[in-house]
Amino acid sequence: MLYLERGYMASGQQIAEQNFQLFDAWRASKLDQDFRQMVSRGVLSRNEIAKECGFAKSALVQNPRIKALLKQTEDDLRLRGILPPLENRAVSEGELPVLRDAGKQHTIRENERLKRLEQENASLHAENAELKRQLQRFTVLQEALTLTGRLPR
Repeated sequence: MLYLERGYMASGQQIAEQNFQLFDAWRASKLDQDFRQMVSRGVLSRNEIAKECGFAKSALVQNPRIKALLKQTEDDLRLRGILPPLENRAVSEGELPVLRDAGKQHTIRENERLKRLEQENASLHAENAELKRQLQRFTVLQEALTLTGRLPR
């Protein structure tokens, strides 16, 4: 912020350092209860962290120092029981996890696209056949008019 207050443009490295300092200060100011309130899907809410620190959420992923410190913080919170442990839960028989099939939506869109293209192709084939028929008819008429001398050359 010092750079911006004096009218200087901060470089990417300076902004990264500034964001790291903000994150580190934010992390140090939080109590276990504060962290408990920020848990979302077994991790700390990235949106809340970015909002409270005053920088973009992308800084949590793109700044390697913040990313490492956030991982360390979450690991410490897991050890203290504030965050749930990261474990591969064994799926019991008959209990399969509900997964969204991303390929299914893609397949549906591709099938719709294929159907539309096939209809367009059939329409163009019909139009092409009609135009060929008309061309043949007019070619015969042109030959007849040319032979009878009624068509200017």
